[in-house]
Amino acid sequence: MALGSGGIQMGVGVQPTIAYEGDFASSNPRASVLMGPGGFIAGSSGLSAGRFCWATSQFQDADNAPAVLNNFGSGSVTGFVGRHQIGLITQYLASATLLSPQGFGVWAYSAGDFFVRNASAAYAGPGLKVFARYTDGAAYAFAAAGTAPPGSLSLTTSTIAAATAFAGTGSISGNVLTITASSAGQLVPGSIITGTGVATGSQVVAQLTSTAAAGALGTTGTYALSIGEQSVPSTAIGGTYGILTVGGGGSPAFGSIISGGTAAAGTQVWGQLTATTFVVSPSQAVASATLTATVGIETKWITMSGGAATEVLKMSSYPLG
Repeated sequence: MALGSGGIQMGVGVQPTIAYEGDFASSNPRASVLMGPGGFIAGSSGLSAGRFCWATSQFQDADNAPAVLNNFGSGSVTGFVGRHQIGLITQYLASATLLSPQGFGVWAYSAGDFFVRNASAAYAGPGLKVFARYTDGAAYAFAAAGTAPPGSLSLTTSTIAAATAFAGTGSISGNVLTITASSAGQLVPGSIITGTGVATGSQVVAQLTSTAAAGALGTTGTYALSIGEQSVPSTAIGGTYGILTVGGGGSPAFGSIISGGTAAAGTQVWGQLTATTFVVSPSQAVASATLTATVGIETKWITMSGGAATEVLKMSSYPLG
């Protein structure tokens, strides 16, 4: 079926469309990502079907499991978003959508056979691993297992320096940190916090509210932490992160892993401050060097058919042989 403007049917094809991204590619067993009692909701940018996704601890459900899914993130993917969600068409005159808006109940799959759109610029053949892009969850590359994620940026003459450490007073209930006073620095997503009774490795994943004058961010207010089930009475709170200054080579995307020079393993981009400076975690000092920003990650899914750029192809979580 061919559609014209406004979704009006203009013709009928000899053969139906093979599929849309996110559709099941078979009736083989499939598994959904394990959720807590509250389930998942779409994050601030909504959740698009046919792409990979990441869970975040910005909000946690009753048993302290991450409760928000986004098409952007870092590290291993949480799952793949099937085209079996409750969506809402918000674009004027649009006839269809793959987007579930913010706050809608959503779910993802951790296993199964699906159609996925080839977001690379080249043909992808069968038997290749699918790579997910950190910024939008697209299947941006296809390569042999163990291949370094394609498309990484080479950041020339770049450095990392410790940011001014945050100092303040706060308490923690569950995974919510409440800062009641601040005396130095700022808390930004990615900051690793310390204090008496604070769980080691607690990291700020988002600022929830601000009680500072004019709503200033990074000072007094509430913050979501990566580790829940904490109960910390009012105490001195410290926070640290690093600042990456890029000399050349482009702008690393949110979630990119930074390596090279003396950069610590797992150094990650959490945000952008200026055109050339970025928040990274953990805090560290790296002298001028050529650093690499890895833009995506290998998933467990394997292509089962071929497809040119922009075409859909089949992928499976079940390897053959």
